[in-house]
Amino acid sequence: MKNQLQEQLLKAGLVNANQLRTAKTQKNKQVKQQQHNKTESADEVKEKAQQARLEQAAKDRELNEQRKQEEARKHIAAQIKQLIEHNRLPQDKSIADQFDDSLAYHFTDKNKIKALYVSKTMREQIADGRLAIVKQGQQYEVVPVETAQKIKARDESVIIVFNEPNQSIEKTDDPYAAYQIPDDLMW
Repeated sequence: MKNQLQEQLLKAGLVNANQLRTAKTQKNKQVKQQQHNKTESADEVKEKAQQARLEQAAKDRELNEQRKQEEARKHIAAQIKQLIEHNRLPQDKSIADQFDDSLAYHFTDKNKIKALYVSKTMREQIADGRLAIVKQGQQYEVVPVETAQKIKARDESVIIVFNEPNQSIEKTDDPYAAYQIPDDLMW
């Protein structure tokens, strides 16, 4: 059954049989090309879906890695907080205590000079490297050197003052220490 329009055009003499055949073959070619494109597009869709799955898997791995790093950072922060809370030494915190027998130990934190009021012995121990100052939140705490070394192994940015112990200043045996120098001696 031929197309009615083609028959009418042939009867009217507007087209001949060769033109009808070429039009028919072109139409068949277009149909075959469209079917071929559909199979190609199906392959392209599969490739795009596979690519999307691979990209999503890479994105998921990256997010998972970030979550693990964040969890590890929180775990280290909790360990540091626990170390500081369990090993911190008491300080003179009241204003009255600051003016009694406490001395201000001045140090820098991010280019700002800070003062921490501690006893004379604590101040000497900080200067000698037997105690260290660490930052917990907005406060500064004094901890023993062993604790400061554990904290330093986890996160160095928490350590504010950590003086190296002075080995050369240790008291040497003075052979004349037992002899008293008279006050009235004139040189």
